Amino acid sequence: QVQLEESGGGLVQPGGSLRLSCATSGSIFSRLTMGWYRQAPGKQRDMVAVVTTTGSTNYANSVMGRFSISRDNTKNTVYLQMNSLKPEDTAVYYCSAKYPWATNINYWGQGTQVTVSE
Repeated sequence: QVQLEESGGGLVQPGGSLRLSCATSGSIFSRLTMGWYRQAPGKQRDMVAVVTTTGSTNYANSVMGRFSISRDNTKNTVYLQMNSLKPEDTAVYYCSAKYPWATNINYWGQGTQVTVSE
């Protein structure tokens, strides 16, 4: 069983930055595809960014050039650096973990709130 714990959310003004962290339990972190998803009130949960076991990344169009996902296999942690934040980035952000061969996400974190407002 893999447990994910997010941290780093909060309230930030438009144009500001935040860095989310997701610490992962267990010894298989390096073998998992890690990602960040977000869900705004009344909307579906959408992919924000993903990083594979080889370090390849993929981003939603809405965050490309502003957000950066990275992983540290020595710390079993994945990060999401968010710059130039906009009010429309406001959502609960969830960390995810998936075995490379799986179709669906295998593990979710509990979520952390990010609010972008004056």
